[in-house]
Amino acid sequence: MVSMARASDPDPLQDFCVADLSAGAAKVNGFACKDPNTVKASDFLFKGLNKPGLTNNTFNINVTSGDVESFPGINTLGISMFRVDFAQGGLNPPHSHPRATEIVYLMKGTLIASFVTSNNVLYSQKLVKGDVFVIPRGLVHFQQNIGYSKAVTIVAFNSHNPGAQVIPLSLFGSSPPISEDVLAKAFQISNEEVKNMSSKFTPP
Repeated sequence: MVSMARASDPDPLQDFCVADLSAGAAKVNGFACKDPNTVKASDFLFKGLNKPGLTNNTFNINVTSGDVESFPGINTLGISMFRVDFAQGGLNPPHSHPRATEIVYLMKGTLIASFVTSNNVLYSQKLVKGDVFVIPRGLVHFQQNIGYSKAVTIVAFNSHNPGAQVIPLSLFGSSPPISEDVLAKAFQISNEEVKNMSSKFTPP
């Protein structure tokens, strides 16, 4: 006789759970809920994606986050939406989202969008205005503006808090820092080169 077990996230027990950000850190499945009697229609509205972000930084991009911490109305709903502005040549550096699959919609410009599988296979695609590209959960990926003008994407996640681990920052800007010997051996470079790389990703 064969027995089967099934498991999944439980169905919601309420219509919504607008995050009460003043109640402290997120719990297992989100922030504490605001009292429903104090919730307003404006709790379900987010205007953060309607303005271009400043791109005068190291990577020439700007990420405007529409996750639960900036949009409390999506708490526990398993969705979020971001805007990424790219200056000409801008790079969204290699990174991963540990808690979400990402879908990218290119509103303006021309991009290369790529991800690397756990078997180190690179999937790379040129995107033009109106194209959509999906990036499986947890895989390292990046985008670069290869056009002659600005580019803008809207990205959506199946998590209200997808998280992001930017690879160069994680490796060369962690606190406390990863041992120089570890990084030198991992990348087959000298300790002096590790120091030079780390200086670019740690605060002065």
